[in-house]
Amino acid sequence: MGSWRRLLLFGGASLRGSCGAAVPSLGRRTLGCGHQLLGAESEALKQRRTQIMSRGLPKQKPIEGVREVIVVASGKGGVGKSTTAVNLALALAANDSSKAVGLLDVDVYGPSVPKMMNLKGNPELSPNNLMRPLLNYGIACMSMGFLVEETAPVVWRGLMVMSAVEKLLRQVDWGQLDYLVVDMPPGTGDVQLSVSQNIPIAGAVIVSTPQDIALMDARRGAEMFRKVHVPGKGSSFCGVSTTALEQYQKSVTTRPL
Repeated sequence: MGSWRRLLLFGGASLRGSCGAAVPSLGRRTLGCGHQLLGAESEALKQRRTQIMSRGLPKQKPIEGVREVIVVASGKGGVGKSTTAVNLALALAANDSSKAVGLLDVDVYGPSVPKMMNLKGNPELSPNNLMRPLLNYGIACMSMGFLVEETAPVVWRGLMVMSAVEKLLRQVDWGQLDYLVVDMPPGTGDVQLSVSQNIPIAGAVIVSTPQDIALMDARRGAEMFRKVHVPGKGSSFCGVSTTALEQYQKSVTTRPL
């Protein structure tokens, strides 16, 4: 059989001439070079992707005058998240009267803090054109419920919601607060991601009911905060990196998830 036929049949296997000298395989050499090129391209793509992702993430900027931010979230609605946020803010204020506590409701579609805190009216503007939170029970409160009528539905698309959240975060005159408790909307959508990436968060509290479906959604909420590097300690689904949760547990009876 001729050498060219062997090359076709064996895909570039080693060929031997009449003198027994080995001829290097062209196919194996080409395959090795291809693997090296693919590996180099893959590494370059990974580095490029990392650069693009890091460039796209917003830089966290603290809320002026606020020392620590604690978010209260849940995987789904109707599990008592707003009730927990209100009780946590009241417990922090009652535990140490020297601490200034604020409560921010970023649930744009269904704000419930005004009703729970027995507050009505529109916020006044400071000389710097910042909204002044309403005050009751010693807690400074801000919510979208103060800016729209109580029965008016908020029929907004995503960009308008994000603009409203940005105003609630950056255009409120909180003065000097030791703790700001943030009542998050249910789920793991744009609002949760925006809040987590734009402001430094001391810790997160995940609220759930004992049902399996609610716990499944709560795990998703906890996993979201882990992915955006929100610190936490405590049980596997709930954590706060400060002493706020310990103070809250002294005031009310809680049950780990």
